[in-house]
Amino acid sequence: MNILIIEDEARIAGRIERISRDVLRRNAGNITIRDSLQEGIDFILTHPIDLLFLDLNLNGEDGFDVLRKVVSESFHTIIISAYKEKAILAFEYGVLDFIPKPFDQARLAQAFQRISNHEKQEGKGLRFLAVKKNGNILLIDINELLYVKGAGIYTELHLKNGRKELHDKSLEKLEQLLPDSFGRIHKSYLVEMAQIQEIIVQSGSKYMILLKNGELLPIGRTRYKLLKEKLFKEL
Repeated sequence: MNILIIEDEARIAGRIERISRDVLRRNAGNITIRDSLQEGIDFILTHPIDLLFLDLNLNGEDGFDVLRKVVSESFHTIIISAYKEKAILAFEYGVLDFIPKPFDQARLAQAFQRISNHEKQEGKGLRFLAVKKNGNILLIDINELLYVKGAGIYTELHLKNGRKELHDKSLEKLEQLLPDSFGRIHKSYLVEMAQIQEIIVQSGSKYMILLKNGELLPIGRTRYKLLKEKLFKEL
């Protein structure tokens, strides 16, 4: 796991690095520290990373300036900040976790566990999905999202108005961020459950869902029973 730490306090940055190496052990790859937002952005633009630890106040600079630019990227972002009141806003922008300062090894280990176990983020307050488009960052309200389709290392966001946008995060990473109103129906699909009209059983034990907009999507055989039970409970 290649990690970038954007933190202007050398003592805290060093502590994050030490704990990360203790927790990850052999899985720790390159861990890089940058103490300014611009240096952090420059590193992101030129190096692949798997995880970003970001402080929200770096010598008076606002970490949200970086967050708005990087939440569209393929990696997860974890905020480490003393500004607890900004946690809700951070979750709205799509961070995986918010760790308040001061923190201990157990709390940081919990964040790594969430990544490795593909657990959902605790805040469940995601409001936007950020996508890169024509050199800009476009924020999409998740209320506009109908379903997500896996497309290799990327995903396709299918919106209720018929538009389609490409996102750099994988289906697994988006599943961690999206609220419980979205469910996995297939290895390649995440769907807003309220948009499912009915389950259709086709010949050859083939299962499909019919969305309220008329689209048909496949159901994975291993997910059919759980999906049926969940829909039945909601009815």
